[in-house]
Amino acid sequence: MDRVQVAQPTNRVTGWVDRSRHFLVGVRDELKKVTWPTREELIKATRMIVILSIVLGITIGLMDYLLQLILVEGIARLAR
Repeated sequence: MDRVQVAQPTNRVTGWVDRSRHFLVGVRDELKKVTWPTREELIKATRMIVILSIVLGITIGLMDYLLQLILVEGIARLAR
């Protein structure tokens, strides 16, 4: 007759600690697989993001100003 293994009931705290430890070990293993950027790559990417953010901010500001002129002030002139 084959023996069947029965899972032993675990304490809630012990199970939580064991699951947390298993998770953190998995995280450490995954972080070892990451290809980290070099300092030069990181500086270049950061510079590109800052420049893109400035350009996008200026573009949105200009569009807001133009739409305000067209919609708010233009319609107000038509209503007079």
